[in-house]
Amino acid sequence: MRQLRKIEHVFETIIWNFRLLVLFPVIFSLLSAVKFFMIGTWDIWAGLSIRFDPADPEGENTYQIVSYVIGGIDYYLIGIVLLIFAFGIYELFISRIDIRFEQEVSILQSESLDELKSKLVKVIVVALIVNLFKKMLELEISQASDFVYVALTIFLIAISNYLLQVHTQSPLKPIIDELRAGDDSRQI
Repeated sequence: MRQLRKIEHVFETIIWNFRLLVLFPVIFSLLSAVKFFMIGTWDIWAGLSIRFDPADPEGENTYQIVSYVIGGIDYYLIGIVLLIFAFGIYELFISRIDIRFEQEVSILQSESLDELKSKLVKVIVVALIVNLFKKMLELEISQASDFVYVALTIFLIAISNYLLQVHTQSPLKPIIDELRAGDDSRQI
């Protein structure tokens, strides 16, 4: 019986330590986030380096500037998704980040896999909206049906944003936040 408990303890220790494999996606997500921030910065810099023509404010140069800046924002949003993912899975599987408690930053905090998933979905939807906006800048409107498609796209984006807001705002959220604030004041 004692030998069986020892084997069980060794096996459970091995299984528990397998969670450390999560460090690989954490590290590579952080490195990828840095890369996306660099790409976004270069994209925006390219847009800022284009000479703006005040004589033709809606010309090709303006279109290129807007396209580069929107593209840069899109890359920044993807980098933010990777940061939220890295922090979230690290805290869920490895350990809480102690230094986080020294500051009042809660955007990177995820108490559960569902909360992490919800944050990721929100940022991904914003990134998709920005990407769609960039694509719409390239759209050549030649028929009346093109206007309908653009209007329908904007309508669907508005509905999806509304549904995301409704999903995340539970009627009990203010009460839960108040209780959490009360718990924090007792710890101090």
